[in-house]
Amino acid sequence: MDLTFSEEQDELRKVVRSFLTKHATEADVRRLAADPSGYDPVVWRRMATEIGLQGLAVPEKYGGSGFGYVDLGVVFEETGRALLCAPYFATVALAAETLLRCDDESARGDLLPGIASGETVATLALTEENGRWDEAGIRLTAHDEEGGWRLTGAKTYVLDGHLADLLLVAARTHSGISLFAVDGEAPGLARTPLPTLDQTRKQARVEFTNTPARLLGPEGAAWPALERTLAAASVLLAAEQVGGADAALDAAVEYAKIREQYGRSIGSFQGIKHKCADMLVEIESARSAAYGGLWALDAGDEAETAISAALAQAFCSEAFTKVAGDNIQVHGGIGFTWEHPAHLYLKRAKSSEVLLGAPSYHRELLAARLGI
Repeated sequence: MDLTFSEEQDELRKVVRSFLTKHATEADVRRLAADPSGYDPVVWRRMATEIGLQGLAVPEKYGGSGFGYVDLGVVFEETGRALLCAPYFATVALAAETLLRCDDESARGDLLPGIASGETVATLALTEENGRWDEAGIRLTAHDEEGGWRLTGAKTYVLDGHLADLLLVAARTHSGISLFAVDGEAPGLARTPLPTLDQTRKQARVEFTNTPARLLGPEGAAWPALERTLAAASVLLAAEQVGGADAALDAAVEYAKIREQYGRSIGSFQGIKHKCADMLVEIESARSAAYGGLWALDAGDEAETAISAALAQAFCSEAFTKVAGDNIQVHGGIGFTWEHPAHLYLKRAKSSEVLLGAPSYHRELLAARLGI
């Protein structure tokens, strides 16, 4: 396993970080967190047209650039560092991945170019009131009527579901779990934004009342593709969490250098030194777990990916939360204030910790996949 980055990947990181430094500042994050839409459409278009982020890992025949998962992981690490407010995770890690993994070439040709160009904001609607991310948790039903498929039921905790142009919906038919595409303006579709701890990442409840939908792939055969999608998304989320934790550590170290107590910087005190060192150990361990998952994805080893994804998500979720909390501790009183950005990272960490299932759930998956 080679976890070193190529010159092209290092350059990609520089380009993405430079872009986000200009267009995802703390002021931008606070402004968009308070905005009901949760993102800036102008910046979203520039992400697609100037540096091709939405289509980075989409094959060239569908309008993308055809890069690999390690390259995509670099981008997610940087978006996590910047706390990017945009429907990037929902569109790229969930929706695009689902389309790439489902058995429907026609759907890929129809839907992926819009995602790659930045014209389509997309998401995956999978979880319901039970909050489960497994096959048994899917209860929304689909029935085939004269004129096409119709959906009835509700999904919740849908990332960027309040504004998505395209919703990929997991539903239950007589044949099993099936996947459907629903237009954001479809009749019978009702979307309600949900209050969230992390205001930088919007969620919605989506209700379907005899809503027309397009079947993607064979009926009843969608769960294996969805399971592979969730594994890939878990790895990409882990990369994002590493980026966020890295930013929190940088903030803690910088503050420890300039904050003085008793005539000396607090970074010279043993307790602060140990806390920062522990934060670094957590991050480097998380980084290894996330990068291992990206390597497995690029290698195309599904068994190894499934194991690496569960391990990465179980570890990186808790590592980000711990580091974000320790950052507040290093800052002391000011770290608890609304004006300081430390709380933004802690909220993102806590939200991400349960986004694709709690760490305990991923540990159960890991044990099952290892045959323990």
